[in-house]
Amino acid sequence: MKPCPLELRERIVGAVDQQTHTIAELAELFQVTERYIYKLLKLRRDTGDLTPLPHSGGCDPLFDDAKLLQLAQLVAQHPDATLKELQTLVRRQCRLAVCLTTIWSALRQLDLTVKKNAPRRRSRSTGTRGLPSPTTRATSAPPLVS
Repeated sequence: MKPCPLELRERIVGAVDQQTHTIAELAELFQVTERYIYKLLKLRRDTGDLTPLPHSGGCDPLFDDAKLLQLAQLVAQHPDATLKELQTLVRRQCRLAVCLTTIWSALRQLDLTVKKNAPRRRSRSTGTRGLPSPTTRATSAPPLVS
């Protein structure tokens, strides 16, 4: 989410400084939360400025450029591999334990797609839903004698 423009921040804090409205009224007027106004006031008190702070980071990515290249090679070698199978391959060959979502994100970063499900086995019978065909059914059961 992008930070609010500096002009809006200055207008909000300027309105607080005039003390003509309560914080709740100003929050409603500027369509922001009361918490946001208090954060702006704290930012001004701590830094003396209202410019937004830079992004503080987050976790380092598990797939660096070299590992992304290895993943692309694994997909080229095993084009029908599911995410679960790719997870096993990455664990063995790249020595990297990651979740399925991380692999999916790395593949998306490479503009690659994978199958959603493992291939399903098809029934060899001609009947539907795995039932034997009518000819097989008639010959396989012995006749009933009364």
